[in-house]
Amino acid sequence: MSHREEFVVVGWTDPTGSRPHIGSLLLGYYTENGSLRYAGRAGTGITVAELKRLARRLAPLKRARMPLDVPPPRESRYGTPLELSRVHWVKPELVVEVTYLTWTEDGLLRQVSYQGERQDKPARQVKRAAPHT
Repeated sequence: MSHREEFVVVGWTDPTGSRPHIGSLLLGYYTENGSLRYAGRAGTGITVAELKRLARRLAPLKRARMPLDVPPPRESRYGTPLELSRVHWVKPELVVEVTYLTWTEDGLLRQVSYQGERQDKPARQVKRAAPHT
């Protein structure tokens, strides 16, 4: 069973292979005390047209400094290691909706699929939902 939730885009990775524009989106959420936490990556479910549109939307938000309060882990039991040298950070303004299977023990999303941009919710209101039981 998959879950659906919105997250703030905090950056993107360079594409690899024949994929254009964006490799994956880096996702985050705000905690109750207002810090921005890393949640994982979404790369599946994004069409080429949507990759191009997202690249245009994210380009003006690009910034040199990481917006997260704690850097994302470079290693995870699931997925490829995150190479910070291939990450482009953005001002945390864009909100997207994804589906995912579960949260890992180390607080990262697992089996994430992009569903679309959410323009009806301010980024500051994006908080992690209560764990599913």
